[in-house]
Amino acid sequence: MSERATADFWFDPLCPFAWVTSRWILEVEKVRPVDVKWHVMSLAVLNEGRDLPADYQAMMTKAWGPVRVIIAAREQHGEEVVKPLYDSMGTQIHPGGEKDFAVVISKALSDVGLPAELAGYATSTEYDTQLRASHTEGISKVGEDVGTPVVAFNGLAFFGPVITRIIRGEDAGKLWDGTLMVAGTPGFFEIKRTRTESPVFD
Repeated sequence: MSERATADFWFDPLCPFAWVTSRWILEVEKVRPVDVKWHVMSLAVLNEGRDLPADYQAMMTKAWGPVRVIIAAREQHGEEVVKPLYDSMGTQIHPGGEKDFAVVISKALSDVGLPAELAGYATSTEYDTQLRASHTEGISKVGEDVGTPVVAFNGLAFFGPVITRIIRGEDAGKLWDGTLMVAGTPGFFEIKRTRTESPVFD
């Protein structure tokens, strides 16, 4: 058995593409000697000061709640609660289609066995310094003109991969291998094409 290495994954629970990529990297853990460490980044922080359409700006205002609660929970209860909270929130928001983030937060805290009072941090700035630090740690590795997710592994860091379907089994491992190959190529920065389908969550 090869020695296992750690990949760092930055997410915002609201992002459907990050959700699909996160489910893919869980598949990667099964077929490659990689363990994932989970971190919060924030679309609300990323988009601060930008001229956004009104509906997207309204979403960014709501986006503070889930990440603030995860950071508060991490600060009070340890790193081990980050992934379970993301799993619950993401499952509700994406496959579940839940739009009420107060409901999402309350159920996630219950699912993980954390105090319901943590929900109050959704509208509190108490841990925003730690939230911004977590965000900055991830985004500083790839630059401001990208989004979530950010993955870092063995000195490489990249935005994405942006996928619309959860890739499983050895196919997940092959995508991982290929992503590391191109990301590790000197001078390589971008491959992109127009998305022709929305994320599929099953």
